[in-house]
Amino acid sequence: MKRTHAFMLWAIWIVLLPLQSRATSAPTELLKRLQNLSDISDIKPLQSDVCSEKYVFFINQLLDPHHPEEGSFKQRVILSHAGFDRPTVLVTEGYSAGYATHPRYKEELSQLLNANLVFVEYRYFGESMPEPCNWDYLTVENSLYDLHHVTTTLKQLYEQKWIATGISKGGQTTMFYRTFFPDDVDISIPYVAPLNRSLEDGRHEPFIAQKVSTLENRQQVEDFQLEILKRKSQLLPMFEKYCSDKGYTFRIPIAEAYDFNVLEYSFALWQWGTPINKIPATEANDTILFNHFIAICEPDYFSEQSPYPSFNVQAAKELGYYGYDIKPFKKYLTIKSSKDYLRKVMLPTELSTLAFDKTLYNKVVKFLKKHDPEMIYIYGGDDPWTASGVTWLKNKKNIKVYVLPGGSHTTRIGSFDTPTQEEIKTQINAWLAQ
Repeated sequence: MKRTHAFMLWAIWIVLLPLQSRATSAPTELLKRLQNLSDISDIKPLQSDVCSEKYVFFINQLLDPHHPEEGSFKQRVILSHAGFDRPTVLVTEGYSAGYATHPRYKEELSQLLNANLVFVEYRYFGESMPEPCNWDYLTVENSLYDLHHVTTTLKQLYEQKWIATGISKGGQTTMFYRTFFPDDVDISIPYVAPLNRSLEDGRHEPFIAQKVSTLENRQQVEDFQLEILKRKSQLLPMFEKYCSDKGYTFRIPIAEAYDFNVLEYSFALWQWGTPINKIPATEANDTILFNHFIAICEPDYFSEQSPYPSFNVQAAKELGYYGYDIKPFKKYLTIKSSKDYLRKVMLPTELSTLAFDKTLYNKVVKFLKKHDPEMIYIYGGDDPWTASGVTWLKNKKNIKVYVLPGGSHTTRIGSFDTPTQEEIKTQINAWLAQ
């Protein structure tokens, strides 16, 4: 049955009316306050399924806070509003903030506490990349001054207590932020945050070989790695085609890239908690073995097209990383050594001579030993990053460290049993009430 022209116009008007109403409605109190803050620009509303108002905006940051004459860049910030009388959770993201713009994005602490959420993208990631790109300004200290500027600016909106939190590299940033600016926030909760002491820290390899899961499960992982090395003549052409189809190129020969991908397999599997029963039997055909291998270790990680060049630079300079134990696999490897692989494989040639500086590690260790700020560390027991976590911190009144047995890099407060969750939440609420 055909609809009349008049009916169609009426239907269109009904659909557009709410949109027109929203577009012409007066700015909210939050938006008016945001617009009056200095250094903030490009404020845009975002849809949200979890809060009443959500905005993305940019804040002007100095490239080098100690030398303002060096210029500035714009850093992306996402704000989810719960109320001016609520506490505020500051997410110290270590990478891009793109996923936080999604309408359904939720953050654990802000949900638990009905808190405002300030989500800060890390400099040199996502839409917070200075132009031109000068790696000299990508330092941890500079990134912490970014957070200090965001926090001091937005405290003009939110005067209740502030909680800093982050995951992985973001968790590191939470820890570093408390070290450099101990009074900026009231509580810090780093998730799965390593504190590495060198470019190849040395604690991760024995952790994977001796401590994660069970001896039987560790052996199954190693057997799989050995099998895909033994079948290298069959699987390497598949690997090469896969990389070619994806447009990946490498700074090393493809056979060496294959080796590093095999070495990475165990770290990646334990990090993300892949169930052991997902590992194919060593008797499985080439296609089954290859598909599983690629699903766990995407080769772009070692490629010149890596999505993490900024991270690789920071790892080489200050953050540190992990090494590989090649002894069980040496018979089948093309490479003779994995030492210094991050510089050789994952850094551009012009940056391959970057020297690791232990100053940051020493500063944080000294701070944590000497002081006792309100901090809760969350780790997964089978996550290789836990090997370089701050699980050595003992006998502190305020600093608490929780390790989930069998947990992975996805471990959160909600991953623990109910009594432990309640213990953590009770502690947080007690600090908020002080």
